[in-house]
Amino acid sequence: MWQAEHVQARLRKLYPQCSIEILGMTTRGDQILDRTLSKVGGKGLFVKELEVAMAEGRADLAVHSLKDVPMDLPEGFILAAVLEREDPRDAFVSNDYGSLDELPAGAVVGTSSLRRQALISARYPHLVIKPLRGNLDTRLGKLDRGEYAAIILAAAGLKRLGLPQRIRALIEPEQNLPAPGQGAMAIEVPAGREDLLQMLAPLNHQPTAEATRAERTVSRTFGGSCQIPLAAFATVHDGVMRLRGMVATPDGTRVASADLSGASAQPETLGEHVALALKMQNAGEILAACKAADA
Repeated sequence: MWQAEHVQARLRKLYPQCSIEILGMTTRGDQILDRTLSKVGGKGLFVKELEVAMAEGRADLAVHSLKDVPMDLPEGFILAAVLEREDPRDAFVSNDYGSLDELPAGAVVGTSSLRRQALISARYPHLVIKPLRGNLDTRLGKLDRGEYAAIILAAAGLKRLGLPQRIRALIEPEQNLPAPGQGAMAIEVPAGREDLLQMLAPLNHQPTAEATRAERTVSRTFGGSCQIPLAAFATVHDGVMRLRGMVATPDGTRVASADLSGASAQPETLGEHVALALKMQNAGEILAACKAADA
């Protein structure tokens, strides 16, 4: 809802003559909280109802967290804009400890992300990783009740909702490579709506759009779902993009990683090169092992 209100405010400032209203909706991804996303259908659970509303003419556009958007949209829908990225890093949140390094053996860490599970397990095999679902208040409430020694959340969400004080430490990409699109918001519209594309063009942040296109290309190559521990993170400086990618088994015992640079104007090409580099490190075998374990 914060994201929708943010886009609403931006559009009202750009187009004060227009009526811009929010159609609040709850998706299946919001409703199913007792299982991990990888078990119940993945990213599409957060967007399907919104696409139905657009198809039926009840809504003109939908605002998403880009990391929750499937790599391939259904026919008839496109991404019209990607907004400037907020902090893409993971955040360590705890009431008793200052960082992952401080957690004792057997401490319970909460996360619903297979990516975070794999990266933490690889560096801290003595910790216990348990699922954590729900909105931000629900997750923080479980931490405060002592169900977890610490939880790992997206820094962007905490900052956007005015809760940066809950962050005990920010986890740098060198330690926990972010998910594709993490920290970025995207606006989806029905294909063919040239009027909306023109209206939304001022909200598009080109460096973020290029970086996330590269990240999503890596994810798309490997199936682009929540069922695999995959990370991809791109940065752009002076027309040069650096793209890092990683795939791993959930227990972190097998990891493939790649780090390449190229022209920011060709993000898909760089994404394909990083995916190829991962494949050359047996990423396919790693992901096959993930899927077999999940079956």
